[in-house]
Amino acid sequence: MVKVIRPLDPDVHFRVLHLLDEEPELTQRELAQKLGISLGGVNYCLKSLIEVGHIKVGNFSKNPNKSVYLYLLTPQGIAEKANLTADFLKRKMAEYHALKKEINAIRSKVNNVKYRKEE
Repeated sequence: MVKVIRPLDPDVHFRVLHLLDEEPELTQRELAQKLGISLGGVNYCLKSLIEVGHIKVGNFSKNPNKSVYLYLLTPQGIAEKANLTADFLKRKMAEYHALKKEINAIRSKVNNVKYRKEE
């Protein structure tokens, strides 16, 4: 039986890799809280990232609590994070420019209404 993995949302994929790169010792619960997604969503995401080879999991060998894991980006994960970062920035810049255009259009309409009322 072939396991089918749904593609991850690129923003979530980027944010997970970014957070784990910064804080590899985060728990799934902490990741869920920081990302604003469910614990099950984080678990699914981590399993997918492990399966595609973007992260690997280890535990702190000297820690008495063996359920504490360390999520490390693989070289492939680091490369993917760089690609996702570039794509993320492109999307956010496009959103920014579209929002700025919309704000300017609304501002123009408001100014026209004010001008007409003053006449």
